[in-house]
Amino acid sequence: MKNFSTVVTRAAAAALVACATAGAALASSTAPAGCTFRPNAPDQHVVVKGDTLWDISGHFLQNPWCWPQVWGMNREEIRNPHWIYPGQVIYFDRTRGRLSLSPPGGDGRGEPPVTRLSPQLRTESLERDAIQAIPAGAIEPYLTQPLVVEASELANAPRIVASQEGRVYLGQGDKVYVKGALHGGSSFQVFRPGTVLKDPQTGKAMAHEAAYLGTVTLVSEARPGVDAHTFRVTDTVQEMGVGDLLVPAPPAPVRNYMPHAPAQAVDARVMSIYAGVSYAGQSQVVTVNRGSLDGLDVGSVLQLYHLGKTVPDPASKGFFGVGKSQIKLPDEQYGSLFIFRVFKNVSYGLIMQVTEPVQVGDVAKSPE
Repeated sequence: MKNFSTVVTRAAAAALVACATAGAALASSTAPAGCTFRPNAPDQHVVVKGDTLWDISGHFLQNPWCWPQVWGMNREEIRNPHWIYPGQVIYFDRTRGRLSLSPPGGDGRGEPPVTRLSPQLRTESLERDAIQAIPAGAIEPYLTQPLVVEASELANAPRIVASQEGRVYLGQGDKVYVKGALHGGSSFQVFRPGTVLKDPQTGKAMAHEAAYLGTVTLVSEARPGVDAHTFRVTDTVQEMGVGDLLVPAPPAPVRNYMPHAPAQAVDARVMSIYAGVSYAGQSQVVTVNRGSLDGLDVGSVLQLYHLGKTVPDPASKGFFGVGKSQIKLPDEQYGSLFIFRVFKNVSYGLIMQVTEPVQVGDVAKSPE
């Protein structure tokens, strides 16, 4: 654990201001299209512990996910940490249509007043002190465990074929034997396929939800003439046994969640609601039937819509409604979805804000 003084904190804040100023110099004097400020936006906001960048931006912007744009940040800068700390002040520069850590009218490069920062020695990392982009605690359980396994992975996944001394259920330290290609991997998560996830538009099976069972570590690969690799169980959260499947342990999860519109137009549907319930609300997790192959990445923001109904045209002729021409009503936007984990054809999203419940089949598409 390293010690960091408030001098370092101020330096990080100053670097952020300089970054925002450089981007703003190339931007127009108003907010980008679709990133309008609220009519009653305040002149400033004092950051407090528990704030998120999404919440703070919601005080100023109609669409909170637009904050990187109104800071004048480009796509590469969005990939880097956006460090803001309790005690700092976010200012609304109405003339330039930008948010800033410096009061309007200055050169944009000044540091926040020393009195706004705690004078004592910090004993935690700067990143831990910084406020979060989104309520990360809501998605932490979904970042390190296999949530879905796509059809191609399921067909080729290594599987447990035997256990030491023929044990039916396995525990920590037990030896197991695995058949299948490891592709150079040595650490694997064990799962059991669950509910089939079907595309609401086509009915095609897209993936399986995965019941996470634990982890295993390679002891030795199969030698010539031997069909199975030797593994040892390193951790269990549920009983695992012969027939259960392996997936490589994922890399460290990305926790730098900077929102942005997808790089290409995305028209997705809500495919499932985690835990199998019928409706979902704010801070709950859903899957959509689009992934990295469709242009989604971590941080993509989609707008949620209820599909517009088709109703009979009251002006057309017909007998008790039969034979009348039909009118398609527009889709109704009611919220936003933040994509935080992406597979090839499927993604998981956190519901950020909604005015109505989310249902399977709802539209999730690129912001307009």
